Amino acid sequence: MADGDPPPPPTDSGGYGFPRRVWRGVDKHPPPGLQRATRWRSPLRGLWLTSVLGSVLLVALPVVTITGLLSYIAYGPQFGQAIPGDVGWLKLPTFDWPTDPSWLYRLNQGLHVGLGLVLIPVVLAKLWSVIPRLFAWPPSRSIAQLLERISLLMLVGGILFEIITGVLNIQYDYIFGFSFYTAHYYGAWVFIAGFVIHIAFKIPRMWAGLRSMSMRKVLRTNTKDTRAEPYEPDGLAAAEPGPATISRRGALALVGGGALFVAVITAGQTIGGWTRQTALLLPRGLSRGDGPNDFQVNRTAAAAQITPDLTGERWRLTLTGRPGPIVLDRAMLAALPQHTARLPIACVEGWSTTETWTGVPLRDLARMAGVPDPKSAFVRSVERFGAFNRATLQANQVMHPDSLLALRVNDADLSPDHGFPARIIVPAMPGVHNTKWVGSIDFRTE
Repeated sequence: MADGDPPPPPTDSGGYGFPRRVWRGVDKHPPPGLQRATRWRSPLRGLWLTSVLGSVLLVALPVVTITGLLSYIAYGPQFGQAIPGDVGWLKLPTFDWPTDPSWLYRLNQGLHVGLGLVLIPVVLAKLWSVIPRLFAWPPSRSIAQLLERISLLMLVGGILFEIITGVLNIQYDYIFGFSFYTAHYYGAWVFIAGFVIHIAFKIPRMWAGLRSMSMRKVLRTNTKDTRAEPYEPDGLAAAEPGPATISRRGALALVGGGALFVAVITAGQTIGGWTRQTALLLPRGLSRGDGPNDFQVNRTAAAAQITPDLTGERWRLTLTGRPGPIVLDRAMLAALPQHTARLPIACVEGWSTTETWTGVPLRDLARMAGVPDPKSAFVRSVERFGAFNRATLQANQVMHPDSLLALRVNDADLSPDHGFPARIIVPAMPGVHNTKWVGSIDFRTE
C-alpha cells in the first residue's frame, strides 16, 4: 500500500475501530491520521507492555502528585503566601507544616521534582504504546467510551503540560508567558481528575494485561523469538504486525536505562556532595565561588538590588511585639548567645543544600520583643522589590530551637548573595521563606 492510499476495508466488523455499517462512508472520507495508524506495526504494542508501563505510573505518579500538593501547603496558604493564592474550591485543607525532621521539605521536593523527571521516559513509552488508539474512529460509540476518551485527553494533556512547564521552571525559562505556579497548580488538578477517571476504567484491563504474559518469560525472549500479541479489534496490538526490531526485554531496558540516565543527571541536586557535579539538567547546581559561602543562590544581591547602603553600617534590625520596638545593630546581635545548627535549604525547583548556620535563635528574639509565646512572626527584608521579600512564620517555626536569625554560615560571615547581614533559617521550611537581608521581625500574639 502506498503512503497516500486509504487503508483497505476491514475483514471484520471492527477493523481499525470501524463498525462495518459505517465503513462505506469512512472509506470515501477517511478521518485525518487513519492512514498513518495502519503503519504502526510494531509487534511490541499490546496490552501486556502497556499494562507494565501503566503499573509503574500507577505507583509513581501519585507520589509526584501528593508531594506537589504538600509543597503548596508548606508555603503557608493560611497566611496568603502560597502561589497561587486564591484557588477557590480547589483550596486544600491547611495545617502547620512540621519543622521535624529538618530535611522534610528537602525530601518532599526531591521526590516531586526528581521522580517527576525520572518518569519522563516511562510516560513517553506509555504514550508510544497506545498512540494508535488515539486515532480510533468513531471517537466514541457509547457514554462510557466518551467518558474514557475525555479522561484520556485530560490525562495525556495534563501530564504533558505538567512535564513541560515543570522542566522549563527548573531551567528558569518562562517562555510560556503566564504564571508557572498558577498554571501548574490548576494543571495538576486537571491531570488528577483525568487520572482517577481513567484508572477507574482501566484497572481491570491492566490487571488482565499483566497476567496475560509471564515477566520471567518475556525477560528470556530475544528479538528473533519476539511475537506480537493476538490482534483484537479494540485492542492495542497491530492488525498486521511487522517483524520485531527489538525484544520486549530490550524495550524495557531502554526505558529503564533512560529513567536511570535522567536520575543520574538530576539527583545530585538533592543528594548533594560529589553527586552535585553530575546534576547537568539543573543549572542552579553550579557553584557560586570559593569558600564557606560556595553553595546555591536563587536570587543574588544584585538581582534584588541590595546595595551597601542597605546592609552596611547603617543597617538595623527592628523587633516589634510588646510593648514597643527594639532596634539592634549587627554587633549587638553578634554579642547575644549564639546557636549553631546544620540545616538544609530546599527550593521548589528541587535543588537543596545542607550547611552549618550560626546565629540568634528566633525564640530568644521573640522573648526580647516581649512575646515569649508568639502565634506567628512576620519577617520583612530590606529588599524593596520582589514577591518574596517577606514571609510569615508559624508558631512552631519560630519556637524551634534550631530556627535562627543567621549571621554566619560554615564559620564565616554570610556573603551578600546569601543574605548578609542577617537571614532567616528554619528547619524543613521552603527555601524562599528563609528570608535574606532581614530588616524587621514582628512577633504576633494572634
